[in-house]
Amino acid sequence: MTSILSLSSLLLALKLCTGEWCYKSQFSCNDTCKEPDHWHKIFPKCGGQSQSPINIVTRKVQHNSNLTGFIFEGHEDCVNITVENHGHSAHFTLPPSVRLRGGGLPTTYKAVQFHLHWGEEQEAGSEHSVDGERYPMELHIVHIKEQYSSLQEAESDTTGVALLAFFFEVTLKPNKHFDRVIEALGRVRYHGNTSAISGFRLADILLPASRLSYYRYSGSMTTPGCDQIVVWTVFHQTLPISQKQLALVTEQLLFRTEKPMTGIFRPMQNLNGRIVFKSVKSDSVCVLPGLISLFLCLFCALGQQRCFG
Repeated sequence: MTSILSLSSLLLALKLCTGEWCYKSQFSCNDTCKEPDHWHKIFPKCGGQSQSPINIVTRKVQHNSNLTGFIFEGHEDCVNITVENHGHSAHFTLPPSVRLRGGGLPTTYKAVQFHLHWGEEQEAGSEHSVDGERYPMELHIVHIKEQYSSLQEAESDTTGVALLAFFFEVTLKPNKHFDRVIEALGRVRYHGNTSAISGFRLADILLPASRLSYYRYSGSMTTPGCDQIVVWTVFHQTLPISQKQLALVTEQLLFRTEKPMTGIFRPMQNLNGRIVFKSVKSDSVCVLPGLISLFLCLFCALGQQRCFG
């Protein structure tokens, strides 16, 4: 009887181990977790034809006049949020009062959480790239359609999730507003740790919606189960961060195995015939409709009349 129980325990342990996914930076001979190239073996959707992230080739993107400006709601509000170390990243919860509409989206979406992806030591760690260039870090803000109560419920909808991606670029001056995020990460070093942040404003770490232009494509979540339900928005404009701040982000957290949490990004996925679109310029007067606007644009182009400020 004892031997039967021991065998059952062993089989259960093996099943649990083989069901674990991990990033390439976590994989070792002593760990049986599945790294990104093998995610599809335990999560079949990770082998789909519309996976993320991708490399955006700017000469191949197509302009789409329907991709107009976004309207951010609740970004200026001071809210109380929490952060938790999930063992492979840290998620900052956001209240449903933080909303997103416009930008060619089919409906209004409400925020769920945001998280970061970074590299190892001083290597690039963004998930997406532009013309083969990867950035030091990438911010993802996850939204679901407002009629859904959870991310799991939204997974039944091919456009159930709207995901905003911002690249970070290293600057000489630190981004003081981002210090609160960095400090919060320092309080959740170990898997399962949580911490509260009071009076947080998402607008403090983002650019105003009116100044943003972006790329758009259909893709997937970048972690298992890799559901192909995401309307991706990848912004042109980068967010600033100093080298010292970046180092603090990448050095503070530990994986569930207590190995340093670095290299938390999925490799590029094939585009497989998908089209990447580009938004209109939000500051261009020529995108205004009507015959008067057309004449105004012609006058501006010919230098015969001053444009209105």
